[in-house]
Amino acid sequence: MTRIEIYTTMFCGYCARAKKLLEHKGVAFVEIDVSMDADKRREMAERSGGRRTVPQIFVGGAHIGDSQELHALERAGRLDSILGITP
Repeated sequence: MTRIEIYTTMFCGYCARAKKLLEHKGVAFVEIDVSMDADKRREMAERSGGRRTVPQIFVGGAHIGDSQELHALERAGRLDSILGITP
C-alpha cells in the first residue's frame, strides 16, 4: 500500500475536507499535526517547496498539494490511480 501523509492543523476546514475524501476512498493515511510543532511545520514547508498552508498531502513521498488540488485530481478521475486504488 502506498504511504499517504497529510500535514494538518486543528480546526482546519480544508484539512477536514481532504481527510474526508481520503476516508471515503478507504485509504489509510498518516496525519501529521503541525499546530504546535514548529519542526514539523518546517519539515512540511521544505517537502512542499515552501508552502506553509495546510493541508499538504503526499502520496508515496510525492507532493500532491493541498485540499483543492486533491479534489481537482478526484474530479479529473486521476486520484484513484495515484492512491493505488484498483477498480
